[in-house]
Amino acid sequence: MTKKRVYIANTGGTIGMKPTPEGYKTEPGYLAALMAKMRSLKSPTMPAYELHEYDPLLDSSNMTPVDWLHIAQDIAEHYAEFDGFVVIHGTDTMAYTASALAFMLQDLGKPVILTGSQIPLCEVRNDARENLITAMVLAANYQIPEVCLYFGDKLMRGCRTVKVSADGFEAFDSPNCPPLGRVGVDIEIDWGLIRPLPSPLNPLKIQPIHKTRISTLRLFPGLSPEIVAHILQPPLKGLVLEAFGVGNGPTNNAEFMAALQAANQRGVIIVDCTQCLDGSVDLNDYATGSALAAVGVISGYDLTVEAALAKLFYLFSQNLPVADIKSLMQTNLRGELTRLQ
Repeated sequence: MTKKRVYIANTGGTIGMKPTPEGYKTEPGYLAALMAKMRSLKSPTMPAYELHEYDPLLDSSNMTPVDWLHIAQDIAEHYAEFDGFVVIHGTDTMAYTASALAFMLQDLGKPVILTGSQIPLCEVRNDARENLITAMVLAANYQIPEVCLYFGDKLMRGCRTVKVSADGFEAFDSPNCPPLGRVGVDIEIDWGLIRPLPSPLNPLKIQPIHKTRISTLRLFPGLSPEIVAHILQPPLKGLVLEAFGVGNGPTNNAEFMAALQAANQRGVIIVDCTQCLDGSVDLNDYATGSALAAVGVISGYDLTVEAALAKLFYLFSQNLPVADIKSLMQTNLRGELTRLQ
């Protein structure tokens, strides 16, 4: 049998960092050298791999949409040569990148799995080894046509993930979507959750993401309406509103509501997402929610903030009419939301 091949895009992050007197730092060639010494990667049960190191290597807090496009194009350029793809990434913004790639990689028919670690591979006690090896095995041997995130024994849909721990090995969760797979003694994939393979007649396409003026705003008791009005001023085109509970806000504040309504009339798209880790926005449950809907705020249902932002970038980059973007924001495109209504 021909040995499976995996392409590894090393963008940076803790997994490949080296200890220095100033703390852990990325160093060109260091992860490649560590992997070359790993006897487990030479096992006949492991896929062959090609490791491509980005220049410069990034701490993921420095990741931008330009870097998302670079990763997507890198995958597209090597798509025909490999059975699957692993993206090594820092944990801080991994969920944002996973969400963005899910939208950018259209008609994806092979697994793209983001992973990293909380402790570098160079340390004796680490989570890097298991995350890396399992991500490679999953990418090579399981025909999952999705962008996924593997961390802490769970394979999750990328556009459903959030970082939930700064220092735990189970650093990510997928609160409104069950894991696509769990890894223990066996690898168990829930094939009923996996999205269908695209038609072989549809080749992989990349939707570039362009610079777009969008933002987030987290509501809190006492938020000044002047700040809200200032954030919503041109050239802003879209806003993810992190509201209370099932999508509620201070609707008895006339200035706050007027600022939202004026922005909506200018064509600003305001997507209501919940601050809660688990649950969905329903603007019909309470009067405070329906009042937001009345001034043009649309429900993000159970979109994560990361997925909502990535989706806005994706849709605005296609120069679609405002009405179409509003409709598509509330349409399940990549398994990113659940709409029960």
